[in-house]
Amino acid sequence: MAVGKEIRGKIKSVENTKKITKAMEMVAASKMRKAQDRMRAARPYSEKIRTITANLAQANPEYSHPFMVQQTQSKKIGLILVTTDKGLCGGLNTNVLRLVTNKLRELDGSGATFEAVAIGNKGLGFLNRMGARVVGHAVQLGDTPHLDKLIGPVKVMLDAYQEGRLDAVYVCYNKFVNTMKQQPVLEPLLPLQADQLEVNKSSHSWDYIYEPDAKTVIDELLVRYVEALIYQAVAENMASEQSARMVAMKSASDNAVSVIGELKLIYNKTRQAAITKELSEIVAGAAAV
Repeated sequence: MAVGKEIRGKIKSVENTKKITKAMEMVAASKMRKAQDRMRAARPYSEKIRTITANLAQANPEYSHPFMVQQTQSKKIGLILVTTDKGLCGGLNTNVLRLVTNKLRELDGSGATFEAVAIGNKGLGFLNRMGARVVGHAVQLGDTPHLDKLIGPVKVMLDAYQEGRLDAVYVCYNKFVNTMKQQPVLEPLLPLQADQLEVNKSSHSWDYIYEPDAKTVIDELLVRYVEALIYQAVAENMASEQSARMVAMKSASDNAVSVIGELKLIYNKTRQAAITKELSEIVAGAAAV
């Protein structure tokens, strides 16, 4: 029964794998709820800071921040790529990296160059394999994003844009739609887009009194605005990661059950064939006697 012993070993191996995937599914489900709560808690602040920034842009103050200035040409692009630190989350990273690849091909076709900031190990490895110029990175963020770890690498790119060395900055991440769906998006971060202003524009105009002055208020507000967008992108990506991992591990556990059933069927058939063969040999021996 050498064949039967080999099949039993395969069944045991798949059962052990099933235990691992089931445990990872349960852990991801627990982390997913916390990540979703964190993401939803950050959304109101992010939307409010968008609205205030848009209203300031509509107010036409005497001071115009570089973050609000639309560039006429885009020859040097900044890219902030948000991915996961770990794998085993289905096609989550593959989808967002495919989106980035298409954008980079488009930039190459137009003669533009780019530099990147990677948030997450998967994105950092992808950019290094491409030979891209990575000016900053943040990895091993854990299950909770901390703004002090994020804003450091991103500030390098924001300073480059403010000094005029970049014409535009994009952020690419996975947007959380629901537990079963995560949508990869590539959004313009800087400058502030006209469609964002249209969405946030109210039916009446606002006038502001600046204290101490417009430059100080707008500079501080726009820094908070960019920080809120980066934090929201990372929070959305983390919620998407845990959801995708839970679904992937559940699918792996279900597949393991199916494989175990098939192996047991093969084992029973092999065992039955061996018993039938032995009986046949016994009957043939008795008939010969």
